[in-house]
Amino acid sequence: MKKLAYILLPILALFLLTACGKPDHHPRNPNYSIKKPKVVYTPSTKNLGKMVKKLNGSPYVWAEEGPYNFDCSGYTYYMYGSMGINIPRVARNQAKTGKRIDFKDLQYGDLIFFATSKSSSKKITHVGMYLGDGWFTHASTKKHEVIYSNLFTSPYYKKRLRVCRRYLPTTKTKIASTKPWKAKTILSESVQVQTTVPSQKPQITTSGKAIVVKVPMKEIEQSSSKGNFYVQVGSFAGKPKSDLLYTITRKGFRYKIIQFPKAGKSISKLLIGPYVKRDEAVQALSKVRAQIQKDAFIAEIR
Repeated sequence: MKKLAYILLPILALFLLTACGKPDHHPRNPNYSIKKPKVVYTPSTKNLGKMVKKLNGSPYVWAEEGPYNFDCSGYTYYMYGSMGINIPRVARNQAKTGKRIDFKDLQYGDLIFFATSKSSSKKITHVGMYLGDGWFTHASTKKHEVIYSNLFTSPYYKKRLRVCRRYLPTTKTKIASTKPWKAKTILSESVQVQTTVPSQKPQITTSGKAIVVKVPMKEIEQSSSKGNFYVQVGSFAGKPKSDLLYTITRKGFRYKIIQFPKAGKSISKLLIGPYVKRDEAVQALSKVRAQIQKDAFIAEIR
């Protein structure tokens, strides 16, 4: 009996470690069967916004389309399928359907397609969903999770953008501005120096089927030496109350206020951070939720 236990215990330990560990981002035997998502929403930008917030940070796994793991096209397939809108499963096929639009006409929820292969500058290999002001959400093969990126501050994605498509029916409904993009003005608590992203619009040209975005990168690139991960406490009309800011500093946190105009009003996003690693932000998040704001969440700003 003891000999059997010595044999079984290591096997059981290995099984538990595998089961509880992070998923294999590129499994040796991918599951290519397509799981059609359950329809739980009506088509709207508001419902897309709910899913974007919920799925941010989900693990990247090749050939998966949810509900917990995604590859890039599986992520967009899942979100649209959850609203009863059937789109192709693979990025290159998604890029062939829907309404083709110009970059300058992009709206929240439009899909943007990239050619990221070294062997071809035309073959569509990646897809994301546009959020506004250059920001898009996508299942990143590099970060191995669903993240936010920005076309204006990322030379890699800017150079490889090829096609823009619209699947969502035209609607007048707008989502609430509670997401970590549209970064315009950043105020530092300690320095109180205003750094404003230039309002210069990117130059858009079309060449055949390719869309080329030309932006003076040195003027709009944001420094990431101190980290890109934040804990977002909330969004406010005007500036956050001084009592809340005092509470944050009293608890030992640093904060930043990102301001931008919306409907003629000044909107402020209150962020705690930055943190170099997501794990550091996650640790801070638990403390922020317990001591400051219960519905705070992780925001990655690049």
